Amino acid sequence: MQFSSKAKAGLGILLAVMVVGFCAYVYQLMGGLGVTGMSNGVSWGLYITCFMFFVGLSAGGLIVASSAHVFHIESFKKVSMPAVITSTVCILCAGAFILIDLGGIQRIWNMFVSLNFTSPLAWDMCVITTYLVINILDIVWLRKGDERKVQILSYVALPVAILVHSVTAWIFGLEIAKEGWYSAIMAPIFVASAMDSGLALLMCVLAASKKVGIFDAGEKLFADLARLLATFIAVDAFFIGCELLTVFYPGTEGATELLGIMTSGATAPFFWFEIIGGLLIPFLLLASAKRRKNTVLVVLASALVMFGVFCKRVWLLFTSFAMTNMYGAPGISSGSTIARNSTGADMWSLAGSYMPTIVEALIVAAVVSFCVFAIALLSKKLVGHKNA
Repeated sequence: MQFSSKAKAGLGILLAVMVVGFCAYVYQLMGGLGVTGMSNGVSWGLYITCFMFFVGLSAGGLIVASSAHVFHIESFKKVSMPAVITSTVCILCAGAFILIDLGGIQRIWNMFVSLNFTSPLAWDMCVITTYLVINILDIVWLRKGDERKVQILSYVALPVAILVHSVTAWIFGLEIAKEGWYSAIMAPIFVASAMDSGLALLMCVLAASKKVGIFDAGEKLFADLARLLATFIAVDAFFIGCELLTVFYPGTEGATELLGIMTSGATAPFFWFEIIGGLLIPFLLLASAKRRKNTVLVVLASALVMFGVFCKRVWLLFTSFAMTNMYGAPGISSGSTIARNSTGADMWSLAGSYMPTIVEALIVAAVVSFCVFAIALLSKKLVGHKNA
């Protein structure tokens, strides 16, 4: 089966974006992270936001695929290959964002020779590497039709898929320096959002595969997956509600300040979109059995879920950076490119501020384009060939 002329044109555009993004990355390597919008006040930006987002997309896909074999859900086994493909590509993208955020790829060797196992960052590196190996083995054995090996692997893959996003959550949840991050239920929240965003991505991939003639999951299975997505959304909403209630109910000074920033500050639009556009509206769209049979509405709900989870990552990361750990003038050195060329008060900052630069936007666009490009090619090769 060949791609249509429109599909080939789309893939060509994705390739062009990847080339432009790679050039932007080379420029970043030459200029350092000073060409980004990050600084000493906001040391993590769009790259780490996307890292969190893509780890969740990946974990959700493998959880669906592994659950089908662990719990013997025969109908779900039909979408195991598309789910593992999305999982594999997304974890590659997540890893790419970590390497990009290093600022210099030559520093990667320090991750191996100076690994500090007391740091959750080291745990994350180990579990992501293990997770990638599991995904590759899963694809190989699914392609060969070796059900016994896939079954055995699934018993390992399911807990690892849950662990990979839990460790990502612990990077934040164990960081007591930022009030908006440390939380006992940060890992359950991350896993819940991974399940709904990962399944939402799979729903979009299945709909696109059917439209271009690569793979048809069938109306009943598609509706069943949509119903499962509605359940995942409800679980995600419950955990977020628990977090908001337990953090902000006491009304401590720090919690009150954080709540004010989150609901009416710079990150407020992301917070409210996550609650309304990422949870409430998609749940209402999928709550009806009739609407779950409508592919357009299901894809719309899935897209809203994914964008809502991305917004959640934005307000989670940046709301805490808006609260400085150091009070009083002159504050902390900004560390930005502008600050290095400034004198006096201009080089100091009392609070963090951040806006992605065009360099960051182009690099992120390139990685996202790679994600779409790779899923399309692998789906055609591994899923389309099998169903031809």
